Amino acid sequence: MATDLDRLYGCTAKPSSVLNFIFMSIANMARKMLISTSSSKAENTEKWKLTDHLRFMVMLISRLMLWVLRFFMDLFSCSMISSPDYHLGGSSSVRRFQLSPYSSSATEEALPSCGLILRNRVDVDGLAVKALVKALTHVLALLNEIPASSRKYQYTMAMADQIMEHNARHGHSAVLHVNRLALASSFTRTSALLYRCLQVQTSPSGDYGDSWHLRAIKAIPFGSCIASYMKAITMFLNAAFSWFDTATTLFQRRDYNVEPDIMAEKLAQELLWVTNKLRCYGDVNEALVQWSLASGLASLSLNASPRVQGSTVKISAFLFRELTRKDLEIARQVKFRLLVLWTPLFCHASNGHAYPILTSFQMAEIERAMDEVISNSPAMEQEFILTTWLENYVVSVSDWPNLGLAYDRWCQSTREMVHH
Repeated sequence: MATDLDRLYGCTAKPSSVLNFIFMSIANMARKMLISTSSSKAENTEKWKLTDHLRFMVMLISRLMLWVLRFFMDLFSCSMISSPDYHLGGSSSVRRFQLSPYSSSATEEALPSCGLILRNRVDVDGLAVKALVKALTHVLALLNEIPASSRKYQYTMAMADQIMEHNARHGHSAVLHVNRLALASSFTRTSALLYRCLQVQTSPSGDYGDSWHLRAIKAIPFGSCIASYMKAITMFLNAAFSWFDTATTLFQRRDYNVEPDIMAEKLAQELLWVTNKLRCYGDVNEALVQWSLASGLASLSLNASPRVQGSTVKISAFLFRELTRKDLEIARQVKFRLLVLWTPLFCHASNGHAYPILTSFQMAEIERAMDEVISNSPAMEQEFILTTWLENYVVSVSDWPNLGLAYDRWCQSTREMVHH
């Protein structure tokens, strides 16, 4: 019974070897001095010498130190070294809470430990959210790498759909944010891959204009010959670097024999799919910002294949309709960049030659959205947007988008400003 109680209250710890050694040494020394003093007293009846007095005083001091050490050894072994709080790893507030569970003061003293539990819970939730984001991002990245002809392509897309749908059904705000983070990352990755793929198609046979240093070389005698050689070398190096960059980034995948135009078509369709998913899960603003910054992709899309142009036109049209939403706060600079960058594609895209990209109702809806955004923009931005539209509209074969009413309205408002 005593052993069980000692084990329960932590008193089974042995005293340290150092304290035990000191205790036994002092005890032996005191015992020897007591025997020596007693024998000298019995043999000699004379008065004690100075050495006998000193030996007796040392014996008394040793006895006193012995009892003091015994007291501290008992105190350390049962109170401090093996206390229940020490084994629990908690503070004294935990012990007081356990002894008095019905007192309010004990509850208040236990709050720090409860806060520690809450912090641990928050850390666990954060790790779980990060794990979900990594998993969904990985599945979406694999979707870019798997060829569309593979039977596992639809399986991977269905898996991504299932993960996002279950996250949406969960209802927790952190879990809902998982879809937005993963889709935003996939939008950035897919648009960058599409840009590199289109760059490969246009760079080797593209038109490299004369830069300022080539024009300066042409101004000197015999500079035209030197400039032509330098232009040829520049074209060769740009083409080589472009192919090398694509070989190391774009085609490091399982379908090494895929053609760039087929890959561009696949990536454009995946980008359209990701854009629709961003709209479904309430983060279309991220797509608007990224699409408004894709100036390189907008210029390369003008010379892309009709199927790639069809997907990019659908993405732009989808995002243009979002510009007029009242419940969505969109920065004015984002609206301006979107109209300036992607209006030329609307004018030059091969709409309806291979298959209809947009219906007549969708075209009219997008024209109204563009007109509304332009009319709410400052006069300087209206001038720039409408000038860009007119430059591309008059040289294209398409009659859409027709922003003639917006142009006339801007001219009329400018006349009124001059009159006032």
